[in-house]
Amino acid sequence: MKKTDLLLKNAHVVTMDDSFHLFPDGAVAINDGEIVSVGPTRDLLAEYQPEEILDCDGKVLIPGLINAHTHAAMTLLRGLADDRRLDVWLLGYIMPVEREFVTPEFCRLGTLIACAEMIHSGITCFADMYYFEDTVAEAVAEVGMRGVLGQTVMKFPSPDAESYEDSLAAAREFIKRWRGHPLIVPSVAPHAPYTCTEQILRDCTDLAVEFDVPLHIHISETLQEVEDWRETYDMLVIPWVKKLGLFEAKVLAAHCVHIDESEIHTLQHAGAGVSHNPSSNLKIASGFAPVTEMLEHGVHVGIGTDGAASNNDLDMFEELRLASFVAKATTHDPTAAPARQIMAMATRIGAKALYLDHLTGSLEAGKRADLVLVDLNTLHSRPHFDHDPDAIYSRLVYATKSTDVTDVMVEGRWLLRDRQLQTIEPEPSLRAAAEYAKRIDAFLIEREDSVVSKLVAIGGAEQEESYEVQIKVRLPEPAALIELLDSGDLDIVRSVHYREYDTYYTFDDPGQGRLRYREDEYIDEAGEVYNDRNRLTLIGPAAEREFAQSVLLSRSRYFAPATHSERFYREYFNPNHEFAIHKDRLRWLVRFREKEFFINIDRLLVPEIEGYFLEIKTRTWSRRDAEEKAGLILALLESLGLEGAQEVTQEYPDLVLETTS
Repeated sequence: MKKTDLLLKNAHVVTMDDSFHLFPDGAVAINDGEIVSVGPTRDLLAEYQPEEILDCDGKVLIPGLINAHTHAAMTLLRGLADDRRLDVWLLGYIMPVEREFVTPEFCRLGTLIACAEMIHSGITCFADMYYFEDTVAEAVAEVGMRGVLGQTVMKFPSPDAESYEDSLAAAREFIKRWRGHPLIVPSVAPHAPYTCTEQILRDCTDLAVEFDVPLHIHISETLQEVEDWRETYDMLVIPWVKKLGLFEAKVLAAHCVHIDESEIHTLQHAGAGVSHNPSSNLKIASGFAPVTEMLEHGVHVGIGTDGAASNNDLDMFEELRLASFVAKATTHDPTAAPARQIMAMATRIGAKALYLDHLTGSLEAGKRADLVLVDLNTLHSRPHFDHDPDAIYSRLVYATKSTDVTDVMVEGRWLLRDRQLQTIEPEPSLRAAAEYAKRIDAFLIEREDSVVSKLVAIGGAEQEESYEVQIKVRLPEPAALIELLDSGDLDIVRSVHYREYDTYYTFDDPGQGRLRYREDEYIDEAGEVYNDRNRLTLIGPAAEREFAQSVLLSRSRYFAPATHSERFYREYFNPNHEFAIHKDRLRWLVRFREKEFFINIDRLLVPEIEGYFLEIKTRTWSRRDAEEKAGLILALLESLGLEGAQEVTQEYPDLVLETTS
């Protein structure tokens, strides 16, 4: 007889292999963390001599469930600012709290709580995307779960990076450290097309291809995202990222709610994985993903919980039930997304979506011993009808609760035995989480009337580029410079003439920044107004780094369309002080040494200040790009014949306040 470490017998074995083999009185033999055989109990007892036999007493034995998309550390933000629009929730609450509180300690604590909850739900493997992912990986490995863990990269400054270059460097080091680990698969996670630049997506793709690791990204989650892409690029999101080469990597795309048939074909041809997140999509009202169509076209669609901040739990059995019901309701077809297919999405197909089907996702020889025992001898699951062998899938999907999970194993190691966690004690973590909640409550109460929260709440707010490089000089007479700019010697992309009518609102707390209400009037060659635009811009306090005469500004900036009257904004934001600046501006967008810069010639009308001002400025998400442009600005100024001009270090609001005080 063959020796083995462990034999689980007398179980209803649901293998979830390609042939959907079932063994109503089945057994699984395990040796050194690997499944060596699956079959009838009688056959395996005759073939193997195990060191330990576990009688499963008729419980259902299934592969460990795979959570295809979550943000584990966000358990610490569970229930924060529910029932709000996605932009208000994300920009007005989640991101400000993350900037204030997310640290390695925060991520470790939130991940430990998430792991405890997921283990109780029968999850053995999950795909994660968050900050300080190295700390997340340490916690996951300590607990003993399996994870495809992605270091977030995006254009905004984040809790673990001042710039996307820092995030990318952190992702590289994270991948190098964890690559080859038996439980952890490191990945790179550009957050979403709308929070990344084209360069970020290309760099992340190159990194994923270089190390042959997955690339985890949100795609087409909301209708607004898709409409913005149509308006801006005249393309849908998936063709746009394909054009950038994203699908050269092993992509795991979260959500894919608003995609059409051609995009589904693209996903299928690319071999991409997709995570369907029904609870999150319903709660945030993102919409209904075309899951049945994706599956029909052979796309590997797994099921995810998303983060506890947008779900608000990590209960996979709830997701299975919802995934089936949503598919049936949206297709008006009760046969859509049958229980057996849903179970496959949560196991074998989910493993394919995460590029882990060689290791996990089914109970068959050669796979790692990631498995779950479920007790279906419960009030809410009985009686059982056995005339159809596939009824077991219906019981698992439509009637089972996470509380029915009794035992969980990963890599041959018990993480849950008789409903008791074996590798983690959650109570200390929950006590620490309660302290975080108190601190976050205090923070939100203090900032409830903050300007940024109010700006986000009225809709349409977006964050602008983090880095602004600019130089401003006095210009006694602009005619010679205008002639030079119009001569054709410089590479002019476009030019425009307009008048700006700015009202600045300031507040007692300098940390609130300045809010600018701007009305632009576009002027044609005859001096007539042919178009106008109103917008709000919240400019945070500047953190300055000087480069000779130029200045590199790193600051938060939000802008939003101004669809209400100035009186409304004055009453809504309730500033402590306001002042006006009106100016006439000639603007050119020039390309200089392969970089783009705006050249402004300004004349201040209100308050009237003698002379003209020249501004050269550019904005970028990239710190490296900002530093390079800071060096080029002086060269551009010299090419305009103004290297000796009088420098003005203040921005216009400060200059005006100094002049009029």
